[in-house]
Amino acid sequence: MDDLTIGRTSTSQEALSPERLAALVSARLCHDLISPLGAIGNGLELLQMSGEFRGIANSPEFQLMAESVQASRARIRWFRMAFGHGSADQRVGLGELSAILGDFEKSGRLRVRIEAEGDLARSEARLILLSLMCLETALPWGGSVLVCRGASGWRLVAEASRTKPDPALWSWLDPQGSVARPDPSPSEVHFAMLASFAASEGRQLGWELDAAGGEISF
Repeated sequence: MDDLTIGRTSTSQEALSPERLAALVSARLCHDLISPLGAIGNGLELLQMSGEFRGIANSPEFQLMAESVQASRARIRWFRMAFGHGSADQRVGLGELSAILGDFEKSGRLRVRIEAEGDLARSEARLILLSLMCLETALPWGGSVLVCRGASGWRLVAEASRTKPDPALWSWLDPQGSVARPDPSPSEVHFAMLASFAASEGRQLGWELDAAGGEISF
């Protein structure tokens, strides 16, 4: 073997699926971003405790930085769960999921309530968060969402005073959409990811959307 071939040799393994590659890239990005945000948060706490900067915590500039760091860390935790990689047997506690949903409420216009007991599979938590992102897109003016688990699976039921329907975009959640599916923009990629992850796990998606709200089930 010469110097130009140092490294792993090729194997007959199949290429990673686009879904798995996307999850691995997302996990890497979230991991690399959460550390500097944590360092910034720690720095703000040290400034707050320092005697040289008395009253700095009450300044609008400090509060803006602190709120921005908190919101960014919460969003990264959301992205890590929604887009990141997790093992097939990994479980998520209901308390952890509720904490993520609580942070989501603080930074958005949707109020979320979950009715379930026990823990759940990481794959289910991922589908719940991606479903919420889809409902958030359809309810830009705000609303409420009930997340519940029944004998047939999970349901996310949303209510709002008005919605923003987009049949072509929502057709991503159909097994065989009758409407031509447009390439989603970066702000809408969760529709394609939800459909892809659900299909890879053998879960059938159902959805409804009207002027008063919507529902996603799996």
